[in-house]
Amino acid sequence: MGKMEMSAKQPPQDANNICPAPPPLPGPATNCGRKGLFMMNGSQIRGYSCVSTATRDLWDSLFDGGYRADIAIKTDYGGIVYAHSNILGMASPVLRGMLKQAKGFGKKRSITIHGVPQDAVRVFIRFLYSSCYEKEEMKEYVLQLLVLSHAYVVPQLKQICEQHLEHGLLTIENVIDVLQLALLCDAPRLSLISHRMILSNFKSVSATEGWKAMKKSHPALEKELLESVIDEENMRKNKIRKSNERKIYLQLYEAMEALVHICRDGCRTIGPHDKDFKEDQAPCNYAACKGLELLIRHFAGCKLRVPGGCVHCKRMWQLLELHSRLCADSSLCRVPLCRNFKEKIRKQSKKDEIKWKMLVKKILRTKRIGGAPFFVSLNSISS
Repeated sequence: MGKMEMSAKQPPQDANNICPAPPPLPGPATNCGRKGLFMMNGSQIRGYSCVSTATRDLWDSLFDGGYRADIAIKTDYGGIVYAHSNILGMASPVLRGMLKQAKGFGKKRSITIHGVPQDAVRVFIRFLYSSCYEKEEMKEYVLQLLVLSHAYVVPQLKQICEQHLEHGLLTIENVIDVLQLALLCDAPRLSLISHRMILSNFKSVSATEGWKAMKKSHPALEKELLESVIDEENMRKNKIRKSNERKIYLQLYEAMEALVHICRDGCRTIGPHDKDFKEDQAPCNYAACKGLELLIRHFAGCKLRVPGGCVHCKRMWQLLELHSRLCADSSLCRVPLCRNFKEKIRKQSKKDEIKWKMLVKKILRTKRIGGAPFFVSLNSISS
């Protein structure tokens, strides 16, 4: 018994040689989908789908041939499209309700679909049969199909129409019509995309026939769009203004760093009096040093150094005062007049004090650092 148990646990030596061959792959005529895959319209397959091309062609032939069709769909200008009530009722709850109320004795019952071309109705009904459509037909009737899919509650077709409009069929010429239909057909993403296109190309859009027609039929919508354009322009200007302000505050911070670097370590040919300059000195890493060096040299030799006497000197006085407000410890600072400005701050008016504090806060926020090692932190500045 023990030997038999041992042999039962051990796999046979030729196990790999007796494995069955895998089944053949599906042929090209079959479109098999495993659970979790996606169909052409983007919807997820429920369970398993194995629909052949021949089956889809069969549904198309049933619609085109009208074999035993029992419902006549009347369209504009006397057009008629024949269909099968069972298929229409299963594909659309709205059509199912219309079929229940349709009248007809001894002949085919009839329902009416008005407001769109007959060919658009044919493309719509064909989709209810086989979920198929031609690319050129979609390009020509996408707006009508969007309306029909919404009115008769066919979400798959509605989603396809929205995708085609989003990825190529939305143009400057039709964007106003698409926006109005998106609002009527409860398509928020499409309305948002249309609205963005209008804002980005307002000059071109406002010259189209669609805009002129909307101006007459929907003046309230025109007013909303004009207000949106104004708001968008204000936001753009505000964004540019904030970007320019941030650049200025960043330049001021870099100037403060360069000023400390020059007065503490020295840079190229300028620095503290006890600094020994070498000919093979490494290049400076501070971008603001060159301009600040020229300003300091001018400040040192200018005869109108008093504040207000020289534009360049006035700028230097302002930089020195700004440094003193950013400086963490004036007793150890080597920047000239730092301690003097610290004492001057105590005697300054409240209005000037508020202005300087706001400037210091904005500079520190722009750099987004704590101020170490030689600048104060943002949290240490009282409001």
